[in-house]
This record gives sequence, C-alpha cells and structure tokens, in this order.
Amino acid sequence: DCPGHADYVKNMITGAAQMDAAILVVSGADSVMPQTREHILLARQVGVPKIVVFLNKCDLCPDEEILELVEMEVRELLSKYDFPGDDTPIIRGSALKALDGDAHYVAQVNELIK
Repeated sequence: DCPGHADYVKNMITGAAQMDAAILVVSGADSVMPQTREHILLARQVGVPKIVVFLNKCDLCPDEEILELVEMEVRELLSKYDFPGDDTPIIRGSALKALDGDAHYVAQVNELIK
C-alpha cells in the first residue's frame, strides 16, 4: 500500500522499490489525477515490472463511454512511461460495493489476485 498524497511520496518510493508488481487504483468517476501520473512515473523509475489497474467507483459512473475514455487515458499514460498500456489488465469495479458484499463487485476485486 502506497499513499497517494504528495506529502507521502518518499514513503511511496521506499515501498515501490521493493515491489514485484503494483495495483494502480484510478477512480472511474474522477479519472486520472496528478498523483496517478506521479505513481506511474515513480513505478517506472524504481523498476516495478508490472502494473494492474483497478478502475474504482465504476458504480458512480453509469456512462460506459466515460469509463472507456478513462481506460484509454490510463493506457496512454502507462505507454508514455514504457509500461505495456495496451496489454495492461484494467479491472472495473467498486471497492465500496465489494465491501458491502455485492457479488458482482466482489468478483471484480477477486480478479485482482488472479
């Protein structure tokens, strides 16, 4: 777990340097944020070999086209930093709904560990 807030970037770097892979959480409702770019760049700089993206809060964005645009933006950003953007797994879900026991969203979260 690495915090997203700018005040904790040093902690993020320390943790990322020891990772075999990373799960990048991006809000489907808010899209890419400045710290998203920072985390992808830092993951590249410290040698994280693989990223899986969890597109969270998809339950708050009922428009499929918006989610597709967010996915496209994430893939472009990953490619910009030499990750395989087109081949990176992106899993859509809702962490909150999964915690509430919604079977559909629990299944999506379970996809992260496959």
